Amino acid sequence: MEINEEKLHALLGKVVTEMGAAANGPLITIGDKLGLFTTLSESDPLSSNELAAKTNTAERYVREWLSAQAASGYVQYHANTQTFSMTPEQTMVFGNRKSPVFMTGAFYAIASVYHDEPKIEEAFKTGEGVSWGDHNNCLFCGTEKFFSPSYEGNLISSWLPAMEGLVKKLDKGAKVADIGCGHAASTIIMAKAFPNSSFIGFDFHAASIEQAKERAKEAGLSNISFEVATAKDFPGNDYDFIAYFDCLHDMGDPVGACAHTKAALKPDGTCMIVEPFAKDSLEENLNPVGRAFYAFSTMLCTPCSLNQEVGLALGAQAGEKRLKEVITKGGFSRFKSAVETPFNLILEARP
Repeated sequence: MEINEEKLHALLGKVVTEMGAAANGPLITIGDKLGLFTTLSESDPLSSNELAAKTNTAERYVREWLSAQAASGYVQYHANTQTFSMTPEQTMVFGNRKSPVFMTGAFYAIASVYHDEPKIEEAFKTGEGVSWGDHNNCLFCGTEKFFSPSYEGNLISSWLPAMEGLVKKLDKGAKVADIGCGHAASTIIMAKAFPNSSFIGFDFHAASIEQAKERAKEAGLSNISFEVATAKDFPGNDYDFIAYFDCLHDMGDPVGACAHTKAALKPDGTCMIVEPFAKDSLEENLNPVGRAFYAFSTMLCTPCSLNQEVGLALGAQAGEKRLKEVITKGGFSRFKSAVETPFNLILEARP
């Protein structure tokens, strides 16, 4: 077998880049937890000594951490003054928790998949699933941290207005269910924006529901409640609006979930399904976003679905065509793609 040296060196260069990214992952979560990114982003250029003093951390560790971030292109290094700073763009991604493109949450979730690698290796051998609740706790906080900025930046301003007539109902006072609510980032955003409406979040993971209750209590909201329930057995009917945020593909029986949702909606009700962005074919998804979502899907989404009844295992890159098949098979007669972001498809379904 003849080796193409040029292709080999290009591949090795890519692998070295990936090694650096993988090794830097824990440093991103450390920088987030200790406020290193935030403090640097809010300051004039700082030396390692100055950043350590401002964050009450050890200078020698901070110096090495800054060097790694500068080599990654995540902070700026000024050789003439031996100081570091962050550009507005770097701040949006790593330093500003309110930014719609704040990305550190993804690295908490990535930490969890390394912890759980032995479980997924065994699942490869047996074909069995791994429950969402059986993953490392980093996954749950990471999921919240990763999705929250996008929800904060898009849900009220763009996604809900894209649903026909929905905002008017929410302003007046609507009955809303958030299925698979997790730590309730989406539920709380909606409850704050529409105080005349009542919101209930459902999730099959009891620990997430307990955390959701704490989040709502901290937010001082009285129009919100939470219960442990699955998408196929959540209680109530005559809902005006039911939402699924990045979770339908995780379910073992998404068709059954849609059927139960349709039955729980008013005849003029709306279901919004937010799913990871994907095109309809593998070749169209062979890009950086698809790569990340296929990886998370292998480690998290597919095992979660296979652990449940039916185990349809849509995966995180199902695409609009496959999702439409599932949603309409569940009984919805009207379906449309309402809006897109680089990371999400926002779909509307009506009875």
